[in-house]
Amino acid sequence: MDYLLHLQKDKKLAKVLKEPLPLLQMRQNIPVRLMASIMSQQLSTKVAKVIYNRFLEIFGGEEPEPGLVLDTPFETLRGIGLSNAKVNYVQNVARFCLEHEITDTKLLSLSNEDIISLLTQIKGVGKWTVEMLLMFTLGREDVFAVDDLGIQQAMIKVYKIASEDKKAVKEKMLKISSKWAPYRTYACLHLWNWKDAPVVAE
Repeated sequence: MDYLLHLQKDKKLAKVLKEPLPLLQMRQNIPVRLMASIMSQQLSTKVAKVIYNRFLEIFGGEEPEPGLVLDTPFETLRGIGLSNAKVNYVQNVARFCLEHEITDTKLLSLSNEDIISLLTQIKGVGKWTVEMLLMFTLGREDVFAVDDLGIQQAMIKVYKIASEDKKAVKEKMLKISSKWAPYRTYACLHLWNWKDAPVVAE
């Protein structure tokens, strides 16, 4: 794996690089993926999956176009287990995608920075949400989620970063991660895996 050879140059990161991870894949229907990521915010993966499946059931098990989501009554969306705020945010995504003619083709032609600038205009969609979309839906290899709590916790441990000053932590993280380009997404994936792995006594 090219990315592993590159990331192993960072000796501290090399300690958390286990076996190679599957290469990132692109997934279709980006507007629906964005809605799904809003639905899953602050929920466990298991609960998020249940709610997303209920969402698909509204549309006969198929992924809906943004127009169909907008035509769905508020109470129907609320009934699948979404809060009022999340229903509003999901509708905001659908409306924005229609008004700005957001398609997979359009987004694929844009840089990471341009996609973040475009989609964070939607109320309820923050930078972290778009970064997850870039990683897991668009399959972009060079995304660094500096605001992700799991990445912060992992890097504080691996690099022994003093954690009192949040701003200083992020600055240090950005400086360290710059060496990982153009494979920063893979570094994040390994850090998440390492953080969540069971502890084995040495």
